[in-house]
Amino acid sequence: MTRSRFLALAASTFLVVGMAACAPPEKSDSGNQTGSGVNAREATSAEDFGGMDALVEAAKAEGELNVIALPPDWANYGEIINAFSEKYGIKVNSAQPDANSQDEINAANQQKGRSTAPDVFDLGQAIALANTAMFAPYKVATFDEIPEQFKDPDGTWVNDYGGYMSIGYDSAKVPEITGVNDLLKPEFAGKVALNGDPTTASAAANGVLMAAISNGGSVDDIAPGVDFFRRLNDAGNFLPVDPTPATIEAGQTPVVIDWDYLNSAQTATIPTWKVFVPSDALVGGYYFQAINKDGPHPAAARLWQEFLYSDEGQNLYLKGMARPVRAEAMADAGTVDRAAFDALPAVDGAPIIPTDEQSTKNAEFLGANWASAVS
Repeated sequence: MTRSRFLALAASTFLVVGMAACAPPEKSDSGNQTGSGVNAREATSAEDFGGMDALVEAAKAEGELNVIALPPDWANYGEIINAFSEKYGIKVNSAQPDANSQDEINAANQQKGRSTAPDVFDLGQAIALANTAMFAPYKVATFDEIPEQFKDPDGTWVNDYGGYMSIGYDSAKVPEITGVNDLLKPEFAGKVALNGDPTTASAAANGVLMAAISNGGSVDDIAPGVDFFRRLNDAGNFLPVDPTPATIEAGQTPVVIDWDYLNSAQTATIPTWKVFVPSDALVGGYYFQAINKDGPHPAAARLWQEFLYSDEGQNLYLKGMARPVRAEAMADAGTVDRAAFDALPAVDGAPIIPTDEQSTKNAEFLGANWASAVS
C-alpha cells in the first residue's frame, strides 16, 4: 500500500533500480517472429500473431514476464499476478514492488537490452505522458469497450483501474469523520497519515488536491491544500509515516488519506475501519498501463495486457476494491462481479477531472512548496 506514484488522470463517474548490473543481455529479435511473420515487438493486436491462441503460444515460448512497482496489496495485484501465471504457465518476475513511476522509467532505461528490464508499466499520468516514446502501441481485444477519454487512440497507453481519494479511519480510535477539516481537531493529534510524498506519489498529491478543494481551492489552485497540511502539521496532527496494512493494523496510523480502494481493503481485517469519500471534494484518478517497447518479453507483455483488460482481469481489480476502466461496459453486459461492484464505497458529487496541464502545474507547485509546509 506504500506504492509511491505520481499524478494520475482523474476519474469520471465511476524502481529505484536494484537489479544486478551484470544481468544477462536480452535475446535477439530473431526469436520474436509471430505466426503471421510480424515481429512481436511490432504487433499492435493479437491478430498480428495470428489470433489469441497464437499470442498465448508465443508468450508461453518466452516463458517469463517482468513487472515492476506492483505491490501485492495494491489493487489486488498479488492475485492478478498469480492468476496470470497459473493460467498461462508463465513465470512473473515482480521487481521493486514499492517503487514509484519514475523508478519504473529509470529501470527501463538503465536495464535496456537486458533480460531484467521491465516488460510493462503501470504509471501515474505525468510520468506516463512524459515518456510515451518508450511505449509500444497495442490494442487489446476489448479496446473498443474502453471509453475514449481513458485511452490513447492507438493504444500507446490505456487507463486500467482507478478510484477516489478518501479518508480511512479506525472508528474505535477517533471520532466519526464527516469532512476533511475534521482532521484539524485536537482528537486527531498525531494520527493523520498521508500515503507518500506528494512530490512523487499520486495518492499523496491527490490528497493535497482533495484538501485544497475542501478549503476553497480548485484544480487550478492547490495552495489551500498545502496550507491545510501546514496547519495540520502545526497542530501536531500530521503523522509523517507512510501507512501500510501493518501500520494500520497495529494502530500506528489510525487515520489514512489514500485511494478508496486501498482504504476499503482494510475493512476486511479491521471491523471498526471506515472509509469517508468527501462529496464536496470528489477527486478521482486512473493509472496508465503501457508496454515497454524495448522489453525482453514482447509477446508475454501483450498477453498481460489482454489479461488485464479481459473480464477476468478487470474483475480481479474490482475484487481489490479498485474501479476497473471497463466497469460500465461489463455491467451492461452482465459480466461484472456484481457483489464486488456493490461493495465499492458509495460516492456522491461531481468528480474532479484535472487536465494534464493542470496536473503538471500542481506537481510543480508541490515541488516548490511542500517541504517547507511540513518540515
